[in-house]
Amino acid sequence: MVDTLFDLSLSPAILMLAVALISLLESLALVGLLVPGVVLITAASSIAGHEAIALPWLISAALLGAVLGDGISYQLGYHYRKQVTNRWPLSVHPEWLARGVRFFERYGVHSVFIGRFVGPVRPIIPLIAGMMRMPQRTFLWANIASAALWAPAYVLPGYLLGRTWQQHLNLPQNIETVLITLGASLVVLAVIFSWGRAQVGRHGFFYLATARLIRRIPFMRRSWLSMSLNDEVPLASLLLFVITLASVSAWTLLVMNHQGPLAVDLQAQRLFNWLTNEPLHFISLGFAKLGDSLGIAALILPLAVWLIHHKRIDALCHWTFAIGGIALLNTAGKMVFGRARPETPDYLIGSFSYPSAHTSTTVVVIGLAAAFIAAELHRKQRVWIYWLAIALVTPMALSRLVLGVHWLSDLIGGALLGLLVCAIVRLNWQRRTRAPLPPCPWVRLLAATSALIALRLILLPPV
Repeated sequence: MVDTLFDLSLSPAILMLAVALISLLESLALVGLLVPGVVLITAASSIAGHEAIALPWLISAALLGAVLGDGISYQLGYHYRKQVTNRWPLSVHPEWLARGVRFFERYGVHSVFIGRFVGPVRPIIPLIAGMMRMPQRTFLWANIASAALWAPAYVLPGYLLGRTWQQHLNLPQNIETVLITLGASLVVLAVIFSWGRAQVGRHGFFYLATARLIRRIPFMRRSWLSMSLNDEVPLASLLLFVITLASVSAWTLLVMNHQGPLAVDLQAQRLFNWLTNEPLHFISLGFAKLGDSLGIAALILPLAVWLIHHKRIDALCHWTFAIGGIALLNTAGKMVFGRARPETPDYLIGSFSYPSAHTSTTVVVIGLAAAFIAAELHRKQRVWIYWLAIALVTPMALSRLVLGVHWLSDLIGGALLGLLVCAIVRLNWQRRTRAPLPPCPWVRLLAATSALIALRLILLPPV
């Protein structure tokens, strides 16, 4: 089933539809501020170029999406001015509207044309134009003219890359699926843990909409109030638990019901065999040491000592439960599923492949650290902590492919399992009001952790 969906996603019709949809979202009022349109259009255009899809059709798809996106935004501003400004997200971010108004007042009728090429105001200017009652014919011509320049400017670089990457990089054949999987996974994670995480917080759109809905359902109101802690329900942790529980179950069924590795696993293996060289293999061996039991101990020992010193046994117990719980789940999963590794070095003889223990344990350690740190920060600063966590976990996971000891599907299963444990631990932590943790001496903790990691990497072999 997964392979069929991937084949469908690479068909010319689906690719052109994807380019049109991305262009529409990139130009749509406010949504364009949240969608990484440049990255997505470049990726889709690159795949289209690799598949030799006719360039005029691709540019036409991007142009159509851009015109529609700006047109919808203009109509929203023209007909629903008051409703738009009083609703999320403009009700929470009035500065977006003020920035667009200043730009419109400065450039007047030319703002629609110029604004399409200016990132911070691109998704807001058509909305402002509608609110300011710009004549519809004037807007239409500015919309079409700017889109006619914007579409090729955004599509051509990716298309050119797609036409030349195979010849100049000499990449292995038929690896499009794994590139899409890896790229889409990182984009989805970044969006979920930045924009998505904000929407399920106390001031987010999804949280407020859920609260309004539950107030109208009497039998759910009491449950909602009972879960409230400091006037906030841990909706983010609840959703993470539900989504990851369903996802890890479905993914495990898919992997176990498939005879041998998935097609995407074989593509990933070919790609990383091509990428692997001596320095990269050496670095990946370092990650292998960092992610095993001794490496994890080196990572968390200074934190454990600090928590004991400040008598925060409650936090230490949660960390212990998380590390011990993921270790038990990994051990049980490997024994139950018994999936063979692609390659088995001497130090892994007798160990199975699914799920990836290095990936799941790293997700638990770094994910929990990010959650505890973010909880002490202002909500607008939390996104950087989660993006940093993703940036730290990704090399650890991909190093398992460089060493050839896991399939890509093992990494996905391990990451989902780690997120599930993070959700369970955070839900338990949020069950009652707790005193905030004392200010953390980051410099000393990082210095102690770095010293232990260096000793572990230099003196001891992988376990």
